[in-house]
This record gives sequence, C-alpha cells and structure tokens, in this order.
Amino acid sequence: MRPKKHKTTGSNDLFRARLDQIINIKHELVLLADRIDWDWIDGEIAPLYSENGRPGIETRFMIGLLLLKRAVR
Repeated sequence: MRPKKHKTTGSNDLFRARLDQIINIKHELVLLADRIDWDWIDGEIAPLYSENGRPGIETRFMIGLLLLKRAVR
C-alpha cells in the first residue's frame, strides 16, 4: 500500500520545537533535500506499491536513509 502523505498544518505547537530551530538550515544535507524533486520520485515509485496491506514507509524517508548510508562510507 502506498505511504500516506504527511500533512503539515502550519500552526505552531506550544510543546514542540520546530525543525528549523533544531537543525542547521545551511547544512549540505538539508540543502540537498531541498533540491530533490520528492513528488516526482513518489510518482515514479507509486506503481510499485500494492493496493492492499498496511501503508508503506514514506519514500523520502527511505531514500534519505539510502543517501546517508552512501555518504558515510
């Protein structure tokens, strides 16, 4: 089953720190993530998912882990 899209509300949560307050926005991995067309990748991978079963893991998460694995070597 295709992964569910993450919904952003845009509202600030009183008890949660925003990600841009935690990480360095100028870090090369953050800049790389902004350059990748995640919607295109989702569209290319979508036909590979089954219509049954539990939702899969988001493609951005899986590809991000793969990129990190290759970058650390």
